[in-house]
Amino acid sequence: MPPTATVVERHPPAGGSPVCDWDQLVPGRGVAVLLPDGRQAAVFRDGSDRIYAIDNRDPFTGAYVLSRGLIGSTADGQVYVASPLLKQRFDLLTGECLDDEDVRITVHTARSA
Repeated sequence: MPPTATVVERHPPAGGSPVCDWDQLVPGRGVAVLLPDGRQAAVFRDGSDRIYAIDNRDPFTGAYVLSRGLIGSTADGQVYVASPLLKQRFDLLTGECLDDEDVRITVHTARSA
């Protein structure tokens, strides 16, 4: 049976909150979701149906746009999203900025339900 919803969990885990229907997640693209605490997250589904969730706020500009970024991967397989504004790349598993080691974004636990 295919998943019906995507759930994002806060850190530390305090249970999950359904944030969008599985069908809303197009592989290779992101969606912006509002978390129960009022923050925004960017949720992505890759071509292998893995789910990622990160903060939607671009730390370089302050704009809530990371959900509009492009997903890619490095030669060694790190999956990232490139900000649509200044093109900095953020690892979807760790939140590390691949272009500036001093910058990191929050990564949320995400799963299909």
